[in-house]
Amino acid sequence: MLTFLFDIDGTLVDSSAVVERAWRQVAREFGLDGDTIVASCHGRRSVDTVEEFFPPPDRPAAQQRIDALELADRDVVACRGAAGLLAGLDGRPWAAVTSGPRPLMTARLAAAGLPVPPVLVTAEDVQRGKPAPDGYLLAARELGVSPASCVVVEDSPAGVAAGQASGALVAAVTTTHPAEALVAADLVMPGLPEVAEAVG
Repeated sequence: MLTFLFDIDGTLVDSSAVVERAWRQVAREFGLDGDTIVASCHGRRSVDTVEEFFPPPDRPAAQQRIDALELADRDVVACRGAAGLLAGLDGRPWAAVTSGPRPLMTARLAAAGLPVPPVLVTAEDVQRGKPAPDGYLLAARELGVSPASCVVVEDSPAGVAAGQASGALVAAVTTTHPAEALVAADLVMPGLPEVAEAVG
């Protein structure tokens, strides 16, 4: 039986609007192009996005600003089928692997009415964020399972790449990116109910 390793933003929690609002505001404040940043921020640690787009003198302030804006905005809901899929695991071990910081991720799960998983790997727990596989490898290790016995559920190209590099089966949901951006996944599905039906 496969062990589920879920991304959070865009996979369990519908937070795309919050994420994009925050990055667009920070881009405006620092005189950068919001569209360019939003096109590549999904699925990645904010520190990696800040490093890519902001000049070194602005990075500490930009990081502080994005963290504050995202933490203050709790306008999120559970993704379609998330509550049912998690309830249906019925005691089976599972984990979440996210590019977000722990306080933000636990707040978003709570706001969406979803449980905090037994194993939660966040941005602070890894040296390298997605698309590196470090988070998924750590989650499998903490659950005591082989990555090959896991299914990674993701919504972003960076997350799909991380899951593939870990050696897990990767199921992508088209909640934030079109199917053609997720073709590297083993399965591409409209949402979590379809993933549950295919691999649950």
